[in-house]
Amino acid sequence: MPVYLIGAGPGDPDLITLKAVKALNKADVVLYDYLANDEILKHAPDTAKRIYVGKKAGEHYKTQDEINQLIIEEAKENENVVRLKGGDPFVFGRGGEELLALAEEGIDFEVIPGVTSAIGAPTSMAFPITHRAVATSFTVVTGHEDPTKENKQVKWDYTADTLIILMGIGNIKENTAEIMKYRDPDTPACAIESGTLPNERVVFGTLATIADKEINTPAILVIGKVIDVFKQIKGIE
Repeated sequence: MPVYLIGAGPGDPDLITLKAVKALNKADVVLYDYLANDEILKHAPDTAKRIYVGKKAGEHYKTQDEINQLIIEEAKENENVVRLKGGDPFVFGRGGEELLALAEEGIDFEVIPGVTSAIGAPTSMAFPITHRAVATSFTVVTGHEDPTKENKQVKWDYTADTLIILMGIGNIKENTAEIMKYRDPDTPACAIESGTLPNERVVFGTLATIADKEINTPAILVIGKVIDVFKQIKGIE
């Protein structure tokens, strides 16, 4: 022990932190997610055990409870266990749940932050999520709230200038319909597919039209006037 809970970043393997690489260098075991780039695993020793525990929409290789138990079991048998999660482990990554499970067992842990796709994906393509003239605030929200919760926390009445939605493409029609109760349907909107990766793509529209576009996952949704700033920077009509 300890267990290193590491954010792998938004996709580009070069965006992982140096501190994370140092932890991987000495790993005995690496438990990694669907969104953690395979290139990052190369930082772990060849002798390290690699365990895939990926989850994506509609495909759960293991449940969260199973993942928690597996981390505990590996931590009790090995000196250095790495739990590698896409993005940042505490931005809709369920990292808190994994730490609570470790804390209940009295297992030491260290958290190493990662670049969240909410910021890393736009920024890497020169897309400002704030801009003094049009956006002085932003909100990051999940587009797929836990369906087992009795009371929904996402009300879609956010007043931040820029709205960034993670894991929201599957529910894009429902979510944008709710947002249009509070924002003009002509508000610029776009989806950033596979941000920071060679196949990244931006799909433009408005709140009223973006749900009808062809969008591939993984992708984040951005809503706000900063999209017009990005178009101006890139010379996009």
